[in-house]
Amino acid sequence: MLPEGGAAEGGRGGLLRKSWVFLLIALVAALPAVAAEEAVSAGEKLTHQMMFLVFQIGMILFVAKLGGMFASCCKLPSVLGELASGVLIGPYALGGFGFGNGLFKNGVFPFPADASIPVTPELYGICTIASVILLFLSGLETDLKLFLRYSVAGSFIGVGGVVASFLFGDLCAVYLMPHFLPHFAGIGFLHPASLFMGIMCTATSVGITARILSERKAMDSAEGVTIMAGAVIDDVLGIIVLAVGMGIIGTEKAASSGGVNWRAISEIAVQAFGIWLGGTILGIVLARRISWLLKLFRTPVAVATLAFGLSLIVAGLFEAMGLSLIIGAYVMGLALSRTDIRYLIQENLQSVYTFLVPVFFCVMGMMVDCSQILSKNVLIFGGVFTLLAILAKIIGCSFPALFCGFNSLGSLRIGAGMIPRGEVALIIAGIGLSSGYLTKDVFGIGILMTLVTTIVAPPLLVAFFNVKRPGVRNPQAGAGEGTPIAVKLPNGTPVGLILRNLVTAFRHEGFFTSLLNPEEDIWRLTKNDIDISCRRGESEILFECAPKHAGVVETAVQEVIAQLNAMARDLPHPVQLRQLNAMVQTSAEHLAEDERTREITRYLRRFEMFPALDVSSFNELVETITAKMAEDGLIQDLDAARKSIFERESAMGTGLKHGLGAPHGRTGAVAGLVGAVAVIKTPEKLGDYKTMEGLPVSLVILTIASDSGATPHLQLMAYMSRLLRSPEVSEGLRQCDSPDAMREYILSGGKSVPKVAK
Repeated sequence: MLPEGGAAEGGRGGLLRKSWVFLLIALVAALPAVAAEEAVSAGEKLTHQMMFLVFQIGMILFVAKLGGMFASCCKLPSVLGELASGVLIGPYALGGFGFGNGLFKNGVFPFPADASIPVTPELYGICTIASVILLFLSGLETDLKLFLRYSVAGSFIGVGGVVASFLFGDLCAVYLMPHFLPHFAGIGFLHPASLFMGIMCTATSVGITARILSERKAMDSAEGVTIMAGAVIDDVLGIIVLAVGMGIIGTEKAASSGGVNWRAISEIAVQAFGIWLGGTILGIVLARRISWLLKLFRTPVAVATLAFGLSLIVAGLFEAMGLSLIIGAYVMGLALSRTDIRYLIQENLQSVYTFLVPVFFCVMGMMVDCSQILSKNVLIFGGVFTLLAILAKIIGCSFPALFCGFNSLGSLRIGAGMIPRGEVALIIAGIGLSSGYLTKDVFGIGILMTLVTTIVAPPLLVAFFNVKRPGVRNPQAGAGEGTPIAVKLPNGTPVGLILRNLVTAFRHEGFFTSLLNPEEDIWRLTKNDIDISCRRGESEILFECAPKHAGVVETAVQEVIAQLNAMARDLPHPVQLRQLNAMVQTSAEHLAEDERTREITRYLRRFEMFPALDVSSFNELVETITAKMAEDGLIQDLDAARKSIFERESAMGTGLKHGLGAPHGRTGAVAGLVGAVAVIKTPEKLGDYKTMEGLPVSLVILTIASDSGATPHLQLMAYMSRLLRSPEVSEGLRQCDSPDAMREYILSGGKSVPKVAK
């Protein structure tokens, strides 16, 4: 039976509440000092600006992370939560409310004076660097060989989607924007606002598309492969279109001429395309020399740092040549994508990416003026623009797919998979706003389009894939293109470990490995004509490849599992366990006085207690304890909980020393950490379940932890094992005559007087 008074609460919940309370008290205590801040001298102005910037960045990181986590819990891309967080704390919402007479008298995120964008130049500068690393790593993740291999179908579909999206977006601005937004009256096809509206519609989000396909188990289908190839080409073409558009906008001829000077536009397009293509070719040709030069610095951190430095330099050079920063960053990443330092750069810049990219998306959200986009005209125009953006991808990608071997259903699946926009669209919108080409209301419409297309795509794609029919005209031929291989494992615990070792093994063989979706562990492995995709299942690893390459996969799996088995055999766990047991021999005298220990013992309030448990086998022990736990609501799936305990016991015995046994398991059948403490009435009846010394187990600490979150399982077991090593404490526990007496005795650290059974 669960004890009263917060029995169902975990230690983490209490710790979080304490942390938030402490943070709130600290902020309230600091407010008088902040409010009393006096005007500063000119010499101190810079210091105060930097202090304000540091505070803003800290706020953005917290809010963006919370928003991203909330979106992930709702099965949405985290970018949506980060954008929404920015809207919430921006200068047009909560960030614009001032308090006090000091630092925050105009708000935490006030609208800067004499600024075209609603954030400070310092904050926008950090945001710009974030866009560079975002596109630099996107370039690193682009597979050139995959791009070329699926260039026929992917190019038709990618070009169709880009052309249709650009035309729909640009023409929507030309013909509808003046009716709903009068300040854009008389704009033409080549007006900067029209161009940016068209360019924003072009690029598909590869990450969002990959996640949708993985959830439908369609990554390796004909439609899935074509969508991914088309999305890669789509992004490259989007970058080219941006380069051409920026070139057109940057010339006085296109801006001042009474008519359309197609010759000048052609020259601009050729120049922009030539700079992009020339830079890309030059980068690819020099990639190995650049890699060799960077490797002279030896340490991985130095190599990754200098590579990022080069991307910033190239980005600046492209901006100086009239293109965009992000085009140069993408070109630099693309150049290094085929070098052997690619993975080193990705791994060592991941922390920088994790820090900067949420800042970028949050700042993009802060630029949205809710009062502007919530007006009737803007909402109507935004709704029409978003609808056209959706139709553009469906029509522009589905129609070419009909000529690439797909039927109408498969074409619709491809079109739906190309709908979501993402980071590239947001970067383009940010460039348009900061350059003065877009107004706040049009920028908000771009954000709205990105949000809606990302939300609409999953249910639409799911609906098309729920139709159980093939998407290709010749299903037999399509079915023979890929052979599914499933590597079944006894349970889900080693899946991630084996998959990581497999990817490493393929890298050592010279394969180009691309992580398409980090959350789902979806990988594409390519080398010459070998193309393999793999993903992590609950208790299996799923591969898809051509039949002639199935042997490569099987051999790699056998080698990795053989290595892991050899490593497991080489681990002398009985010797190590005895050594560790001797190392952690400590007195339980001061356990209950430690604050950390008190947090751990809070979990014991959710433990069942058995004063004198009479069982005759280990199986009966587990079944009796778990049945009582399920009866009291601690276990949601009784069979799954028992299975996790028995599997762990079969892998290695859980008998410790001093008469203790610690059976345990991890499963989704419980929430948090639950368990039981049992005093065995007749230890001899447990048979083969013995301690490390070969003695009968007389005290059992059974624990079950959730496999979906962090729990202090090891800390709690350390506390209990140290506590019960004391002969006096363990003897006192055996004398307790009720579950409540046992719980009270354990929570006191063995200091309370045990209630002796009569």
